[in-house]
Amino acid sequence: MRAAALYSAAGSLLLTGLAVTPAGGTPGTPGTSGAPGAAELRGTAVAAARAHEAGLDFGACPGETPAGMRCATVRVPLDYARPSGKHIELTVSRMPATQRDPANSKRKVPRQGALVYNPGGPGASSLNFPMIGVVPEWKRIASAYDLVGYAPRGVAPSAPLSCEKPEEFFKAPSLAPVHPTEAYKRERIARAKAYARGCAERSGGGLEFYNSLNNARDLDVLRAALGESRLTFMGASYGTYVGALYATLFPGHVRRMVLDSAVDPDPAKVWYRANLDQSAAFEYRWADFRDWVARHDDTYGLGTTAAAVQRSYDTASDRLEDRPADGRVGPGQLQNTFLMAGYYDDYWPSRAAALAAYLKGDAKPLVRLAAPSPETAAEAENGSAVYAAVECNDASWPTDFRVWDRDNTRLARTAPFETWDNAWMNLPCAYWSAPRQRPLDVRTGPGETPPVLILAAERDAATPYDGALELNRRLAGSTLVTERDAGTHGIGGGPNACVNAHLDAYLLEGRLPGRRAACAPRPEPRPTEPAGRGTPERDALKGKGA
Repeated sequence: MRAAALYSAAGSLLLTGLAVTPAGGTPGTPGTSGAPGAAELRGTAVAAARAHEAGLDFGACPGETPAGMRCATVRVPLDYARPSGKHIELTVSRMPATQRDPANSKRKVPRQGALVYNPGGPGASSLNFPMIGVVPEWKRIASAYDLVGYAPRGVAPSAPLSCEKPEEFFKAPSLAPVHPTEAYKRERIARAKAYARGCAERSGGGLEFYNSLNNARDLDVLRAALGESRLTFMGASYGTYVGALYATLFPGHVRRMVLDSAVDPDPAKVWYRANLDQSAAFEYRWADFRDWVARHDDTYGLGTTAAAVQRSYDTASDRLEDRPADGRVGPGQLQNTFLMAGYYDDYWPSRAAALAAYLKGDAKPLVRLAAPSPETAAEAENGSAVYAAVECNDASWPTDFRVWDRDNTRLARTAPFETWDNAWMNLPCAYWSAPRQRPLDVRTGPGETPPVLILAAERDAATPYDGALELNRRLAGSTLVTERDAGTHGIGGGPNACVNAHLDAYLLEGRLPGRRAACAPRPEPRPTEPAGRGTPERDALKGKGA
C-alpha cells in the first residue's frame, strides 16, 4: 500500500499508512538455510551484547530541537547472520522523563524506563517523537518514561536508501485513471521495472537486508543500547507489525507493548493480498467522507448526496486533466490529497473547502494542499525507497502482471477510488531482484509475554479492522480496545479520552480492561468555510507518484 506521512489527532505523531499481500506467498519462518533464522538469532544476541556494553552517547541533535532532547547512534549489523561484518548506524533521539506529575508539579513521578516508538511506514522516522511530551494527552506518559524515537534502517539519516534521483521523484502533473487503458498499464509496468532496477543499482549491494525481520532485530539491539532489560514499545500502523514480530522473536524481552492501528499479521497477507483489502477499505472511508460533505452542503455546495459529491470530485478531476492547476496539480495530485481524508477525519474540512473553492474558480487552496514541494522531495523519495525495499523483500509477490491485472480490475469495479493507485505503488515488487524473506508466523503462547494492548478504529482504512482482530487472536493474553464507528488512523494519545484512559492505565500501571473493550467515537470534524480561509496544512506524502 502507499505510504503517506500522517499526523496524529494530537498533532505531533508521524504515522504512515502501510500495505499488505501475497497471492501465492508462502507462510513460514525466517531464514534461508539450516535452522530457519538461527544464525540471525545468534547474531542479534551478539549485537545486543555489544550495544549494551557500548551504550548510547547522547549529544546534540541535528537541526532545531527542543531543550532537553538529545540524539545518539547505535551500530547494528547489516546482515544479522554475520554480526561481525558490515555495520550501519541508526540515529536515536531521547527526551528524559520529566518525573513531574502534570496535575501536581510538586509530586515526583517514578521513572519507568524508556518508551520506544515506531511510527510505521515502512519508511517513516520517529526522531521527532520525543517532542510529543508537551502535548496534554501525553504529559502523564512523559512524566514516567524517557520518550525515545529513531530512524529505522534505510530511513535518513540511518544509512538512507534511494531508488531514483529526488528531483525525478515528484512527477507532476500526473493522471489517476480508475479504469486504466492497456497503454497506460504498459507505461506503469515500464516505470515499475525501472524503479525496481534503480533500487537494486543505488543500494550498494545490501538491498535484501532492509526487511521487517531485521527491523525487529534492530529494535532488540536498541533496547540493549538503552540499558533496558525488557522493552516498552509503542508501534503505529506498520510499527504494529514490527512489534508483533518482536514479540514472536523475543517474547522474554517484552515489558509492555502498545500496537496502535494494527496490520494484519497473517503470513498469507504479507504483503500482496492485504493491499487489496486496504483498497477495499479506502472505498468505504471515501464514502464516509462524501457523506459528511453532503451533510454540510450548506457550507460547501458540493452536493446533498454522496453521489453528488462524487460528481463534483469527478468534475474537478476532469478539469485538472485538461488544465492542471498551477501547472503542477493534475488528477494524480488531487487523488493523493483526498486519499488523506481516508486516513484522518481532521483533514475533511480542508479538502472539502479546497474542492469547493476550485470549482468556484479559486485554485489556490487546492494548489497549497496538493502541489509537490521540491523541499520535501529528498525525504519523500527516501521514504518511498524504504517502503519498497521492506515490503518487496518481506514476502513473495506475483511476478506475472496478469495476476495484478485480474485482481485489481475485479476490485476496481466496486472500489475504484484507491485500487489502481495502490497497485502502481507496489508493482515494483513484481520485478524485484533481491532475495525474498518468508513471513514469520506471528503468535505468542499463554504466558510467553506480558499482555499486549492493541488499539484500533473500527473503520480504519489504512489498516482494516480485521487485522486488529487477527492480531488479538495471535497474541495470547492481548487486549483489543476499539474506537467504534470511527476511522482515523492512529488513535492513541489523540482526542478520545476513553482510548487515552486505557493507554495511560496500561503504560503507567500495567492495567488492562480484559480481552476486549470499546470506546465511543470521537466527534465528527466541524466544517470550515471554503475559499481557503483556514490554514492549509502541507501533507508530506511518502509514496511514489505522491
